[in-house]
This record gives sequence, C-alpha cells and structure tokens, in this order.
Amino acid sequence: MTILTVVKDVCAAVGVALPGSVFASLNANRTMQEMLALANEMAQRIAYDTRDWQMLMKSVTFTGDGHWVPPLPPPVGVTSVWTGTSEFTLPADYRRMLLNSNVRRSTDANQPMRFISDYDEWLWRRAQAVDDGRGEWIIVGGRMIIWPVMAGFIPAVPAAPPVPATPAVPAVTATFPYLERNCITLASGGYGDRFMADGDLFRLDERILKLGMIWQWKALKGSPYAEDMGTYSDAIATAMGKDKPSPIIIGRLPSSHGVRVSGPWPAGWGPLP
Repeated sequence: MTILTVVKDVCAAVGVALPGSVFASLNANRTMQEMLALANEMAQRIAYDTRDWQMLMKSVTFTGDGHWVPPLPPPVGVTSVWTGTSEFTLPADYRRMLLNSNVRRSTDANQPMRFISDYDEWLWRRAQAVDDGRGEWIIVGGRMIIWPVMAGFIPAVPAAPPVPATPAVPAVTATFPYLERNCITLASGGYGDRFMADGDLFRLDERILKLGMIWQWKALKGSPYAEDMGTYSDAIATAMGKDKPSPIIIGRLPSSHGVRVSGPWPAGWGPLP
C-alpha cells in the first residue's frame, strides 16, 4: 500500500476530499501538506518509539587496528606505545541501540563490554587509567568509543629455527545490534526516513500507519477520537505480538520437566515422554 493509497483512505475516513496525488502541487495544497507531515510523524513514531521491530533490526561490526609502535632508538629512548583506533563512526542509517543491546568483543562473546552512560565518568576513568577487563564503550557525538583499543590483525610468521612458526591472529572486533532509521521504501530506489513520492511504501504494517493518522488527524482538528485511538492501539498491539511471538507451547509436562516448546529438541534432553 503506497503512501498515496494510505492518504486516500485517511481522507475518506476524516471527511477530506480524496487527492489524485500527495506531492503534485504540494506547495499550494495545505491539506496535503498536513497529511504528509502527519504521515512522516506517525511513520517515525511507530517505527522508533513503540518497540524494536524485526524489520528494522541490523547489526554492525567494528574492526580493531591496535598495534605496538616500536621504541625510538637512543638517545631518545622512548618505550613502545600501544596505539590504534578507539572511535568508530556509527552507521549512516543508525537510529538508536536496541532496548537490550550489548556490545561484544570477538575475544569474549559471553561477556559484553561495560556500557558507561555518563561522559564525565568516562573521562574520569580515562584520566585515572581505570578500565573494565571486558572493555568499555560509550556513544558521543555520533561515534562509538571503545576502550581499550582493540588489537589489529597480526600476520603469520614463518618458522625460523630454532623459533617455531607463529599462526596469524585475526583482528579483534566489536559487534552490536541497532535499530535503523530508514522506515520508508522509496519508489526511486533504496530506503529513507521520510516519504518523498506517491509510490513510497511504509516498511511496517500500512494499516497501523493509516489508523494512527486517522486518530491523530481527528485529535489535531478537535474532533472526537477516543474510539479511533483505541482501534489503533489494538492494531499496533496485535502487530507487535506477531512481530516477536512467544514460544508456542505444544503440550504439558510436570513442572519438574519444564515447558515443552516448538523447535529442535536440545541435545542431551532425551526422548519426549
């Protein structure tokens, strides 16, 4: 369902003349200006504010390049220095972290790095040379800062008797999931966070967008909207349940056996009773 179709349905529900186009003569059409602004606001509200939609989940991996800088020869005599990239630019389509996001290093996937929420604390920890053994991270100015610096790729070293060969060591990486900002499929190709043409599509359920626009339009115009908002709330709650369903219980067992769920039976659990 294109944005033009959604707007036509909304116009029919709120008693506004149906348009032939949302964007044609937009500058001279106050009603379509309001409809477009409302469509963009409601689409972003649904996509970003209600939950972590599976459709908009992505992940990114940052690769370390840390290395030792050899000491300078005498008379300078400076010792080796560990250096490398500690600040990584967030993806262009990054909107926010997921509600349960963790940043995990490839060297310890079981223990996520520690999130430091306060920038002043972050600066204090760096000044005092205090850090968590799992690593630490913070987001500042559109960049993720990871400390300590992650090690880069170490190439293999061939054997040189009596010294044995040393295998290559991959670079340390940090991976995390996030919610992308591009909730619109553009008719011109690609994705965006705003409607740009009549043929653009909302990447989530268009019916939720339509129902949300209807109640919000009525609210903005001072018309009764409680029933319409209730219909919207029911629809989005249903969509959220379908988006991340709970495990399906396929039978009952004594409480000592736990709950049986659909899916592959874990190794070591034995046959079904």
